[in-house]
Amino acid sequence: MEAASVLVVGSGGREHALCLALNESRRVSALHCVPGNAGTALLATNHDVGVTESELMPLIASLSIDLVVVGPEAPLCAGLADACAAANIPCFGPVAALAHLEGSKLHAKETMQAAGVPTADYVRLDASSDVEAALDAYAGKPWVVKRDVLAGGKGVVVTSDREEAKAFIHSSVATDGFVLLEAFLPGEEASMLVVMDGTAFRTLPASQDHKRAYDGDEGPNTGGMGAYCPAPVVSQAVHARIVERIVEPMHRHLASQPVPYRGVLFIGLMIDDNDDPFVVEFNVRFGDPECQVTLPLLKTDVFSLLYGAATDELHTVELNVSDETAVTVVLASEGYPASPFKGRRLDGLEACIARSKYGIAWVNFAGVGLADDGEYIATGGRVLSTTAQGANLQFARANAYEMMDQISLQGGHFRTDIGHRALP
Repeated sequence: MEAASVLVVGSGGREHALCLALNESRRVSALHCVPGNAGTALLATNHDVGVTESELMPLIASLSIDLVVVGPEAPLCAGLADACAAANIPCFGPVAALAHLEGSKLHAKETMQAAGVPTADYVRLDASSDVEAALDAYAGKPWVVKRDVLAGGKGVVVTSDREEAKAFIHSSVATDGFVLLEAFLPGEEASMLVVMDGTAFRTLPASQDHKRAYDGDEGPNTGGMGAYCPAPVVSQAVHARIVERIVEPMHRHLASQPVPYRGVLFIGLMIDDNDDPFVVEFNVRFGDPECQVTLPLLKTDVFSLLYGAATDELHTVELNVSDETAVTVVLASEGYPASPFKGRRLDGLEACIARSKYGIAWVNFAGVGLADDGEYIATGGRVLSTTAQGANLQFARANAYEMMDQISLQGGHFRTDIGHRALP
């Protein structure tokens, strides 16, 4: 399809990254975003409507959309892809039954067990469970407690404090009915994005996110303070094991369903000291900020990749990837991740936008809006990221930080050590 009209659903850094990549495609003639942000507004037409089926489907019909690309998980779990399928509109994102892989941690664990995919042992705890005995069984390493709901990245506690673990278990059982207690997986984390449909899968280069708020992996967990791609921890040998032990069995399972999985499967990985990969979690959408550093490295037309998956034609799409490196550094508001301050002005941002060049150094908008006077202001916890691409990690990293240094936000903070695990 040429001259395609594409709608991207979502409002964060991931959706701006998708719009930037789709904007590079010669096959895309019109780009729309719901609800979008100040960054997507520079590339696409933003529409101020909700992301529910009842609000989106009339808009999709009126705009004659050829491809819907769903960024966040909630609309997928609510059945947006099902509604698109009923209207014969290609949608990049799985139907609700398969989005349950992210919507329910228990379902994901049961699916991995059925498919023979390596993951951490776990126990399901409810009001009748002996919590003390369960904590004893997993003692000696940090306890990992996971809620079985969509919690916006805040449904997991990893702690060596028994009382904290116990309190989170009891509060989760009280609100959700049950909770999962998992064995702790030691090793180094990495992420892999796998685009798949009923016919094929394509593995994108592995990346590494930085979840803790502060340098040295200190402070509270966040939605992600930066990332780089590719991640050296995923060597060719490790990549082969991931494909053989995780990707292939999951694709066989997901492609065999009544409606096959059409979208991207985010695989959160732990690589142990023996270079063996284990699944920490599945997400049914592009990660944020992994999306910001993965898509720019694709030489393959991104629209062709996404449309191919949405129409079960992925087997016809050849994936080509640059041998360069991309780095993104997140600027967060004061108080993030607990209670971020909003409404503060972003000085220097306009000058950075003027000198941004996709594929070299540019700004990814997330929680950025416009004040009444037209000035850019912070509207969220993770405000934006500066992203750069180059021949190696050191070069890309230096350019990303050079651009970040040009932006000022009162009380804002960012990590200064993105990519440190891959540096000498």
